[in-house]
Amino acid sequence: MPLALHTCLLWLSASVLVTVHTMNDSTAGSSTSPHRGLAPTNVDFAFNLYHHLSTLEPHKNILISPVSVTTALAMMSLGTLGPTKTQLLQDMGFNLTEISEDEIYQKFQQLSHLLSQSDSNLEMSMGNAMFLNKSLKLKDSFLEDTARYYKSEALTTNSNDWTEASKQINKHVESKTQGKITHMFSDQESPAALILVNYIFLKGMWELPLNPENTRDEDFHVNETSTVRVPMMFQSGNMGYLHDSKVPCQVLKMRYLGNGTTFFILPDQGQMDTVIAALNRDTIERWDTLLTKRWVNLYIPKVSMSGTYDLEDALAGMGITDLFTSQSAFSNITENSPLKPLKVVHKAVLQLDETGGPHVVTREAPLISEPLTITFNRPFALLIFDNFTWSSLLFGKIMNPA
Repeated sequence: MPLALHTCLLWLSASVLVTVHTMNDSTAGSSTSPHRGLAPTNVDFAFNLYHHLSTLEPHKNILISPVSVTTALAMMSLGTLGPTKTQLLQDMGFNLTEISEDEIYQKFQQLSHLLSQSDSNLEMSMGNAMFLNKSLKLKDSFLEDTARYYKSEALTTNSNDWTEASKQINKHVESKTQGKITHMFSDQESPAALILVNYIFLKGMWELPLNPENTRDEDFHVNETSTVRVPMMFQSGNMGYLHDSKVPCQVLKMRYLGNGTTFFILPDQGQMDTVIAALNRDTIERWDTLLTKRWVNLYIPKVSMSGTYDLEDALAGMGITDLFTSQSAFSNITENSPLKPLKVVHKAVLQLDETGGPHVVTREAPLISEPLTITFNRPFALLIFDNFTWSSLLFGKIMNPA
């Protein structure tokens, strides 16, 4: 499945200019706080989705926002009934003997609100938009539920004139992301009666600023036979570091100003697949416990990348099949049945550059060892979390940053 894919589906909208809170829940394991009520289930789903995409595209870049996808699925479940709704929520990881449907929707409502709280240090535009053919009529109950829980809107389009419809969708997403995402669809893609677009743009400010004057073009080894030149950023400072004895990799934990946390993961040579397979909630919690402060000389590529996916294959591999195969799966959305089964499009965009806050001179603890030099000049992974809700904002696998 190519990295940039097209699709169609339904969904509604709530574009949210985001960044994060400055509360200090600093560990991955603190999932019992009320604002982290969805964290265990959502993070498990995030790694499951990440694993499936990595399997489908083992040698390609991956960039996806799991929390954005799960929020979209939760909203979509409002359009299902009975066994279909139960199955979808269970496929997302919820145990309905422990949490009711209403509680799930209320917690997603709270999560969306928390993620929408403005913090100028982490620029994030995240949202979903549902476009449906003008021949379809939405049920009032669906509109009321989505407005109640997600403050969302649904937009009509003319799928019979796909050139104009694709322009409408692209213009909407471009407007909601302040021009950061400009191309969700092309006029060459297949139309559908119901179209779901799910998107996120993220750019943050590092706690430890990186000086652009230190950025130099360096070699990045894509594999044993292929090398590309990339702008390599440099930072020297105290960072959370671990050379894992169980998973063959080195881990760096860096903070954005505000509430963003990033794990940079550098697999040992040729061990990317092994490392990706080992990533899960337990691994992140173990790393968060074992990381120690080290003075690190860090070299890491400057990256501007995106991932666009038709999620049908990945979600089907996770057992979520009714969305795409059943004509009646979303019988609670429209008065009349959709002409085609639904499809989902997800697009994530990340700018990883030198942007940081004002340089502050601090008194560092005495060094207990020589500085450690780590160079991310071969394929690596990154995981970006909202530290307050422990939401999986972006998961990436960078095979070629050029």
